[in-house]
Amino acid sequence: MNLLLKGGRMIDPFRKVDEIGYIIIENGKIAGSGRESHRTGKSGGKGAPPDMEVLDLRGKIVVPGLIDMHTHLREPGFEYRETISSGSEAAVAGGFTSIACMSNTNPVNDNPSVTEFSRRKAAECCLANVYPIAAISLKSEGLCLSEFHDLKDAGAVAFSDDGNPVMNAALMRRALEYASSLDMRIIDHCEDRNLSAGGMMHEGFISTEIGLPGIPGVSEDIMVARDILLAEFTGASLHIAHVSTAGAVRLIREAKARGVKVSAETCPHYLVLTDEAVRGYDPNVKMNPPLRSEADREALWEGLKDGTLDVIATDHAPHSAEEKEVEFDAAPFGIIGLETAVGLLFTHGVHRRKLTLKDLVLKMAVNPRAILSLPDARIRAGGDASLTLLQPDREWTVDREAFLSKSRNTPFHGWALKGGSRGIVHHGQLFLNRSVNSP
Repeated sequence: MNLLLKGGRMIDPFRKVDEIGYIIIENGKIAGSGRESHRTGKSGGKGAPPDMEVLDLRGKIVVPGLIDMHTHLREPGFEYRETISSGSEAAVAGGFTSIACMSNTNPVNDNPSVTEFSRRKAAECCLANVYPIAAISLKSEGLCLSEFHDLKDAGAVAFSDDGNPVMNAALMRRALEYASSLDMRIIDHCEDRNLSAGGMMHEGFISTEIGLPGIPGVSEDIMVARDILLAEFTGASLHIAHVSTAGAVRLIREAKARGVKVSAETCPHYLVLTDEAVRGYDPNVKMNPPLRSEADREALWEGLKDGTLDVIATDHAPHSAEEKEVEFDAAPFGIIGLETAVGLLFTHGVHRRKLTLKDLVLKMAVNPRAILSLPDARIRAGGDASLTLLQPDREWTVDREAFLSKSRNTPFHGWALKGGSRGIVHHGQLFLNRSVNSP
C-alpha cells in the first residue's frame, strides 16, 4: 500500500529526530520523510499523490517499530494457552512490530526443527516478526549444551533456558564462550534455586504476615553476580532477563562501569506493582521473579533512568483460566503483558516524568534490536516501514475479555490507563487498533 502519515510527532533516536513531520510509504518502504511544513501547509509543499492513503496523526507519535525481546508464545505443545498466531495478534494490538519468543515449548526449542517451525508459523501469520530464542541446554535441563551453530543457522537470535536458571557455572561458562564465537548472546534467568526453593512471592515482611513462603532477593543477586563474573572472565556478552531487585541493578551498574559486556531488562509489572499486591492472594500477581519491595521498584526506575537497564520487555507468559484460577500456591508463575505494556509505561512512566519518550523508544525499539543483532528500524528513506503509532493522551480501561491473546492472566483488569498504541505499519500494511482495549 501507499501511505502518507502526516502531522505526527516523529521520534527516532537512531537519527536524533524529534519533530512534527510526515512519512511517505510506498510498497512497504519509506520513500521519504521530513518536517511537516516541508510537505504540506502554508509553506507551499506538495500534497499527497491521488493514489495515496492519508492518515492524519496530529496528537500522535510515530516511532520505530517496538520489539518485545522476551515473550512466551507456547507453540508447539501448549496451544491452549497461546499460539504463534494469537500471540502475534496480541503483539500487534499492543503496538509491537516484532517479538522474540523463548524456548520453553514442548518440545523445547533445542533443535533446528523447532526453530524452523516457529519461523514458518510466524511467516504464515504475516503479522509481527517473530524471532526464536533457542535453548542453552538440551531440554533446558542444564546438563548438556544444545547445538548453537545449527540453531543459529535455523534462525535463532539468542540462547536462553528462561524459567530454568543455568545452575552449573561450568556449563554457563561454556555457553558464554560458544555463543560469543557466533557473535550471539546468552540470556539468563538469574535465580539460585537452592535459595528460592518452595517460594511463592518476595521474601519480606508481607510474606511473613500473610503466610506465604518467600523467594529472597539475594537468590537473584547471587546469580547475577556469578553471571557477570563469568562474562567478565570470558569476555562474552551477557543479557540478564527480567531484573527485579535493587541488588541486581547495583551489580549490573558496577559491572558496566568496569566494561563488562552486560545488558539487562526489566518488565512493566515490576515497575508498577510491589509485593503489596499479593495480599489478596490473586494468582494473577504470582510471577517469577516475584513482585518485590517498594525500594526495589524505585531502584528499577532509577536503573532505567541512568542506563543501567537497557530494555523494557513484557515476559508475556500466558496460562489458561483453569491453570490460574486456583489457590495461590497451586497456580503457575506468569502473567501476560503484550497488550498492556505501552499503556502502563505511559501512565506510570512518561506521564509521571519517570521515563522520557526518547528513553521509552530506546528501551523498546532501539536497544533490544542491538542486543539481538537485528536490523534497526530507523525512519529513513529506503528502509522498511516498520513503525509504531503511539497515542499518548487517550484514556482507556483494561478489559481482559477483549484481549487478542488466548489467555486472560493479567493483574491489570479494570485499570484506568492513559496512553497506548494507535496501531502499527508493518509488512506494507497499516494495522489500526479497533478493540475495546485499544486507545
